[in-house]
Amino acid sequence: MDQIDQLKAFRQYIETFVVFTADEWHELEKHLTFIELKKKDYFAERGKVCQLFGFITNGSVRYFSVREDGEEITNYFSFTGELTSSYKSFVRQQPSLVYIQALEDTSFICISHSNMQKLLNNPQLGHKMERFGRLVAEYYLCCYEDRVQAFITQSPEERYVKLLQDGQGVLQRIPQHYIANFLGVTPVSLSRIRKRIFTATG
Repeated sequence: MDQIDQLKAFRQYIETFVVFTADEWHELEKHLTFIELKKKDYFAERGKVCQLFGFITNGSVRYFSVREDGEEITNYFSFTGELTSSYKSFVRQQPSLVYIQALEDTSFICISHSNMQKLLNNPQLGHKMERFGRLVAEYYLCCYEDRVQAFITQSPEERYVKLLQDGQGVLQRIPQHYIANFLGVTPVSLSRIRKRIFTATG
């Protein structure tokens, strides 16, 4: 996907929150950057302030924490066509509590924190960027609530089916122990879940 197509995808997505005129979009484009990460590179790291707010134009990332004993706990995934950031770190300019790592070679369109401040102070765009920021915050809050509710009300198998729907085929390329960890099951249990699903659908 070239940069023109990436911009089209980003505009289509961002306008589910806020619609921009042609002139406003032209001004917004000046504050965007294109970033490429190799597999296992970090978009954000624990203990460092996250300076970027990104839209994944191609690829996927994993959010994870590390316990004191060194065990990694997978918290979430984001895929092509979704936003990514250590959002609290980005907004408050505090050290991130999580790692965000590329699961494969991944492309992003990003807004840096400094450019976001310029956009918020821009007479032409400020009011729309404030609205965008509020709606994105609501989006993140809803995602978190959905995740909590899913762990309370759904079985690991139901959560895996939902992840398959969101993952757009990427899950076949993700190490299965990451997925098992995210679902809160052992790799053996995940293998059984996958077998039941693929037997039922295949």
